[in-house]
Amino acid sequence: MAKMRIKKGDLVQVITGRKQDRGGDRGKQGKVIDVFPETSRVLVEGINRVQKHTRAGQSSGGNRAGGILTVEAPIHVSNVAIVDPETKKPTRVRIRTEQVERGERTKTARIRVAVGSGKDI
Repeated sequence: MAKMRIKKGDLVQVITGRKQDRGGDRGKQGKVIDVFPETSRVLVEGINRVQKHTRAGQSSGGNRAGGILTVEAPIHVSNVAIVDPETKKPTRVRIRTEQVERGERTKTARIRVAVGSGKDI
């Protein structure tokens, strides 16, 4: 299992795949909805949308309508990059450690930093 430096709520950009003019998602930006570290995948808002065919049936809240739904599917974490908060372009992430005092104890905090601008993410 690889390290995942992308967290829920991050703004990411798709860096690989089919171009937008050919119906793909490369270059699109979106917010991370969910992270799946066991499969190294992330669910991004508005990216990798697929059609899901559902059958009408019973659910706990009552009747469920059938039809074709468009939902987001997970995308591999290597295909997205975090967007730098300053330049609004994709960037790599570095970890900086700092000593933080909490009362009597001193803890080590891990802070994510954008490689391009050096700003905290």
